[in-house]
Amino acid sequence: MIYRPRYVDKIMAYADTPFVKILTGVRRCGKSTILKMIMEKLQTERNIPPERMINCRYDSMEYEDMTAKQMYARLKEQLSHDDRTYLFLDEVQEIEGWEKVVNSLASDFDVDLYITGSNSRMMSSEIATYLTGRYISFQIFTLSFEEYLTFKEKYASVGDPKTELADYVRLGGFPATHLQAHSQDEIYTIVRDIYNSTIFSDIIKRNQIRKIDQLERIVKYTFQNVGNTFSAKSIADYLKSERRSLDNETVYNYLEKLEKAYLLHRCSRYDLQGKEILKTQEKFYLADVALRHCVLGYNADDVASDLENIVYLELCRRGYTVNVGKTNDGEIDFVAAWQNEKLYVQVAREIKSEKTKKREYDRLLEIRDNYPKYVLTTDEYAGGNYEGIKTMHIADFLLSPE
Repeated sequence: MIYRPRYVDKIMAYADTPFVKILTGVRRCGKSTILKMIMEKLQTERNIPPERMINCRYDSMEYEDMTAKQMYARLKEQLSHDDRTYLFLDEVQEIEGWEKVVNSLASDFDVDLYITGSNSRMMSSEIATYLTGRYISFQIFTLSFEEYLTFKEKYASVGDPKTELADYVRLGGFPATHLQAHSQDEIYTIVRDIYNSTIFSDIIKRNQIRKIDQLERIVKYTFQNVGNTFSAKSIADYLKSERRSLDNETVYNYLEKLEKAYLLHRCSRYDLQGKEILKTQEKFYLADVALRHCVLGYNADDVASDLENIVYLELCRRGYTVNVGKTNDGEIDFVAAWQNEKLYVQVAREIKSEKTKKREYDRLLEIRDNYPKYVLTTDEYAGGNYEGIKTMHIADFLLSPE
């Protein structure tokens, strides 16, 4: 296992507290492995013996058709009678009514609970009902650029980060694809399997969707339009042009299901003048850029939007709430807020002309406050300041301290 301190250290800060620790994220982003890392930490740093740890993975055939009552009874009989028991319940959303089980265990016994799940039932009203004020959630993402380099150096030499960024954009960051050397085709085969299992298990099967071709067309449209603002109406109009009739409400429902499976992240627009979130013309970003490549094929023309997607995910990893900033005559790619901090970020693959430079910098210069402003590019000599705006190579930004 390759250590992922970004998550393990944050979660360990809540070990032996009454809070249920909930890890969520797209399938195969590393949640199960992080649970194992936490188990190791508890054994080595807190001297917790293995017999006081219970680890169950509920997407295993062993637990197929298990009821919540059976889940509760089996876990209860394994609890230690003399000391605290540490419970690691993986892919727990597979058990209908798991929320009641977790609540009962947390209320009635001396336990420290860690659970994972791959769809947003983990963040739904059921949790709020049964675990109000008693849980802390941690969203797990695929590998950051820094983590990607750490994984790669275990099996290959790592070059200059600015050069390595091109491979990261092309291959994505699913951990399973970077445990050893794989070809691009092999990586896309692995990611396609992750995509197919997510679409089938977390969306089609769970929601009993019959018109699978409609879902696939919406997926392709959103994947093709990463980083572009669009609405349910624009998707409906696109489908109508292909003689596929679909109303706006149905489109919204499909988009919501893709979000709930963590395949998509919705990024709303924020009116910088009116100081409010706008409910139209949102952007969507993917859980990992490799998802797009495995579905649509890799296209070098998509690199600019892939880079934007990667920067968006990095800001989310660092705990920022991220919106698209609407100005009077344009937009700022990202307005990222965390507590009392704020960043403004423009992402441009290259700035080759004065026109591009003016477009990227002028929008930031319109903003009259003192929060940091960045223009991120892949220009070879990116760096320095322009009227207070910091210019950085995207690789340097991704590797900068949090």
